[in-house]
This record gives sequence, structure tokens and C-alpha cells, in this order.
Amino acid sequence: MKKLISYTLTALFVTIAISMASPDKDAMEAKEKAAWESFKDKRTDDFKKVVDKDIRCVYADGVSNLEKELADMKKWDMKSFTISNYDTFSDEKDVIVTTYTVKVEGTVDGKDASGTYNSGSVWKKEGNDWLAIFHTNIKQEAASR
Repeated sequence: MKKLISYTLTALFVTIAISMASPDKDAMEAKEKAAWESFKDKRTDDFKKVVDKDIRCVYADGVSNLEKELADMKKWDMKSFTISNYDTFSDEKDVIVTTYTVKVEGTVDGKDASGTYNSGSVWKKEGNDWLAIFHTNIKQEAASR
């Protein structure tokens, strides 16, 4: 009986420690929205606060880094975005993978880029901050919706 209680308490403490180590789903979704909002509003300083200086991104038209993201930000005229189906996964205390759908209304270089995108990010804890280190968007085809 003592062993059972000991094992139960150990499991409880491990669970508490793990849950305290990583932010909850709502906190990560707020960070994701902050990244999108700063990109939409072309606030480069705010964008840099939520993404790592070495971020890498993969899109249908190629691979990007922070410098290219900031240049592309100027080309976008994003009217709105809505995140749905947000989910997180982590088995590490300092890395979180997120997946979600985002509906975007806007243009890039004057061309319509509106649509629904399957998206994902990888976040890494740097000191006390969570920063995006990887991001991807893939536009859903009209037939697959």
C-alpha cells in the first residue's frame, strides 16, 4: 500500500511539473494571434518580439527567413484573419508544435491571396519567452473544403 501511495504521489508531482513547464493552449494561441496581428498591421518591432531571429518558414512559393518575412510584410494588404481548429502538442518542456486553420482576407502585391490555409508553427522557449522558430501555411484547394 505504501508503494502504491508513493507511486501515485510521484506521478502527481511529475504531472504538475510538466503542466507548469509549458504554457497552456490558450496562451500559445494568443501568441500565434499576436504574430498574425503584428504581421497584418505591419508592426515589425512587435513581430520580432514573437519570432526568433533565425525563424524559418515554408510556403508553396518557397522558403523564408526573418529578413524575407519582413520584406513580404510590406507586400501584404491583409484585411483580416481568423484562426480556428487550434491545437498544440509537446513532449518537451521548451518546444511546442501548433497546428490550425486560418482564414485570410487580403492581397499580396495587389493579387488576391484570400483563402483558408492549413498552418503550423514550432515554438521554442528562449529564457522566459516563447518564440516561433518555424512556420508554414498551405492554402486549401477549393475542392478540398
